[in-house]
Order: sequence, then structure tokens, then C-alpha cells
Amino acid sequence: MSKLGNLGARLHRGEVGYDFVRNRKIWYGISILITITAILGLTVRGLNMGIEFQGGAVFTTPKTSVSVAQAETYAQDSSGHEAVVQKLGTGGLRIQVAGIDTSKADHIKAELAKDLKVDAEKINADLVGPSWGEQIANKAWQGLAIFMVLVVIYLAIAFEWRMAIAALVALIHDITITVGVYALVGFEVTNGTVIGLLTILGYSLYDTVVVFDSLKESTKDITKQTRWTYGEIANRSINATLIRSINTTAVALMPVAGLLFIGGGVLGAGTLNDISLSLFVGLAAGAYSSIFIATPIVADLKEREPQMKALKKRVLAKRAQATVEEELVEAGTAGGPLDDEPEDVAPAVVGQRNQPAARNRGRGRPSGKRR
Repeated sequence: MSKLGNLGARLHRGEVGYDFVRNRKIWYGISILITITAILGLTVRGLNMGIEFQGGAVFTTPKTSVSVAQAETYAQDSSGHEAVVQKLGTGGLRIQVAGIDTSKADHIKAELAKDLKVDAEKINADLVGPSWGEQIANKAWQGLAIFMVLVVIYLAIAFEWRMAIAALVALIHDITITVGVYALVGFEVTNGTVIGLLTILGYSLYDTVVVFDSLKESTKDITKQTRWTYGEIANRSINATLIRSINTTAVALMPVAGLLFIGGGVLGAGTLNDISLSLFVGLAAGAYSSIFIATPIVADLKEREPQMKALKKRVLAKRAQATVEEELVEAGTAGGPLDDEPEDVAPAVVGQRNQPAARNRGRGRPSGKRR
């Protein structure tokens, strides 16, 4: 942990770092590939919409010895539609039949009671009409659209319009990947899925805004210096918040992974899958987009400005001049005398000088003194 903390401090100070912005084309390519895969999954397989969105009925039975597979056969025979059956902790069954007319619910309930050998009065039926499901779906999409519009307006006011556009692209990226995974996996889309999507959008924005805030603070007087370009400062902002993003994402993914893999997979609580999958995929995609997508897009847009182009030219010119000066100094140090000094000039004497003795000084006198 101390090594990780030291690494985070060095990243924050700019002593070490990875060049995310320079390698942005790689991240763009990866995101495009994943997005195309998600869109193909949506096109080919589509979403498995729950009864909340397409109408149907959910029958909850008391404890029975009938297996899940046999109950699915009974439900499909009595309704004429595909059924999804889950075993409950009480020993009963949750039988979900989508796309049926609610007027047939009583007939299906009676048939199930007969096949499962339980009392019909003890079977609980929750009905959702097709029109109600369609209305719920429309409200969900409207809420998502309003959320995105408000986010863009806020970011444009708090930061600038380029950051708002970058955040919007990152959000669309996260939603597309999450929905595509739902299509590929085949999990049911329910109200919990919509709640999970809205939750991960807020989390994705949290990481993005942290980087944007650091970038805004670092580029206040950027045109008054000639040391860094905008893209380089953007890259330093990503590295300065990198460990923080990794830590918060890892801590958030741990309990969600418990819901998805232990609760839904090991314990068989299938009702947790709808929200836990959207949270897990969305959190991971949100962390990725805030680091690899949002800030590099801002750098791309900003470096198209005339001021940033002029700054980049000045920075590169100064670095080229510094490189030439260093090369001249190195050449002078290693290659002999500089300038036009003659090579036969005697070197200066450094140290104590010995004065020549005076002629006939102290001759014939033991003490060496004159009289």
C-alpha cells in the first residue's frame, strides 16, 4: 500500500506518468471496436425486455416439489408464451410470462394450480398491461434524455462546451457498451436495469469531472508559459488523478461483483442480476471512458484553437533551441578548445609563485642581514 501511495504521489507531482493523450488513437480504436460489437449484439439478438416494458404476468406460488424445467413446460402450455421460472428461497416458484393479455391471467393461474398441485388461492399474480409497459419504457428514455441535456448544460457553464461534448460522448459510450452487454448476455431488462444505468452515469461523470477540474485549474494561464502544450497538461491531469480513479473504481466494483457473481450466480438470486450487471459493466466502462476517452477528446478539440496551435509552436521552438544549445555545450566539452583561442598559448600558472633570489643577497654574512 505504501508503494501504491508513493506511486500516486509521484504521478501527482509529474515525476512519472503514462502518455494517455499521445496514444489516444489506440484508445479510440478500442472503444470503437467495443461499441461496434455492442451495436451488433443489439441488432442481432436484441434486448430481453421484462414484463414492466412489454406487459405480462408474474405468478408466485407456494412451496412445491415441481422442478423449474417442468414448471416452465406447464407455464408455456397454459399461456402459449415462453415463460421464465425461478426457484425461491421459500421453496416456491416465480413464474414470469411476458406478452400475454391480462384477461387470460385467471385461466393461466387455474391451469398452473392444477399442474403444480397447489391451491389456486395461494398463487399470487402481478399483472402489467402492454400499454402500461410501453408507457414505462417511454418515461425511462425521456428521463435519460433529460438527464443528458442537463449534464451538458451544467458542464458547459461550469467548465466549457468542449468538456461538455467530451462528457456526453463518454456517457453515450458507457450506455452503448452496457446495453450491448445486456443483449449479448441475454439478461432481462427491468426497472432495476434502468436504475442501474442512471447510477453508473452519475459515477462516470464523477470521475470525468474530477479530471476536468484538475485540467481547468492547471490551464488558467497556459498561454503565458512556453513549457507545456495543452495536450501535455491534459495528460498530467489524468496522471495526477489516476490512482484516485483506480482506487474508487476498485472499491465500488467489489460489492457489485459480490451481488452479480455470488448473489446471482452462486446463491441463485436471479432478481439481483438485472441491476448488478448494469452497475458492474457501467462502472468499469465509466472508469475507462473518464481516463481514456473524455480528456483526450478535450485535448483534441482544444488543440485545434489558434491560440493553442501558436502555443504548441512556441513550446516546440523553445525545446528545439534548448536542444541545440545542449549539443553545442556537449561538443565544446568533449572536442577541445572553444572559440578562436590559439592552441600555443601557455596555460596560466595557478598557485604560489616563487620569487627569484636577489643577486649577492646576504653574501658572507651568516645571518643573511645587511648592514
